[in-house]
Amino acid sequence: MSATKTYRIGQIVPSSNTTMETEVPLMLRRAFVPDGVGFTFHSSRAPMKTVSKDELTAMNAHMARCASELIDARVDVIASACLVAIMCQGTSYHRETERSLRAVCNADGVELPIITSAGALIEASKALGAKKIAIIAPYMKSLTDLVITYIEGEGIEVLDAISLEIPDNLEVGARDPLALVDIVKKLSTQNADAVVLSVCVQMPSLAALDIVQRTCDVPVFSTAAATVFEILRALKLPAEVRAAGGLLSGQFA
Repeated sequence: MSATKTYRIGQIVPSSNTTMETEVPLMLRRAFVPDGVGFTFHSSRAPMKTVSKDELTAMNAHMARCASELIDARVDVIASACLVAIMCQGTSYHRETERSLRAVCNADGVELPIITSAGALIEASKALGAKKIAIIAPYMKSLTDLVITYIEGEGIEVLDAISLEIPDNLEVGARDPLALVDIVKKLSTQNADAVVLSVCVQMPSLAALDIVQRTCDVPVFSTAAATVFEILRALKLPAEVRAAGGLLSGQFA
């Protein structure tokens, strides 16, 4: 059956990101949406090669331009897909980013949902009722510490974190997602309410989410999965995706 409603999904991605334009479409195509619903995917890129605070800050200056480009395609939602670029700017910066991108849209006479991957991780944790989480990140430890401070500023305790210390963003995107199946075994998850298998939207994790979920008593998700969760909720579609971890099981939709 041909689609009777097609949603245009807009993403703002770092120029070196190779994962969100892969994992987000895969998850949305697995989503349990009504018959006839389909998706197309559209991106604008902001320059960033090395995951350092200076480059991440410079990348944020391109957000308005990227949103403007996506508005021209009349997308139905815009998701800014770089968690650490926002979280390294200080507490609550995802709200400031969402407000500024909304203002760009409004100036062009367009109203549409604005999502940030940083905000999506926070909102997904709240939807799970998760007060304590354990995380895996590819970042240098100094950046992971900024991410932890940001998350804890939102009232969510990070009980344990693993930093893989990979500064090159292309190298992060080239990782085997199934390596996370072994890495998570080193993560202390006792007393955690949820496990974030990949806090970074560039580190591939989709192939591992369901495998790890079968070994965990608490929901397992990634920031990419949280972004999809928020996209589906913003479009008023069921937030349920096959084989994508506990957050997208449909239980929390």
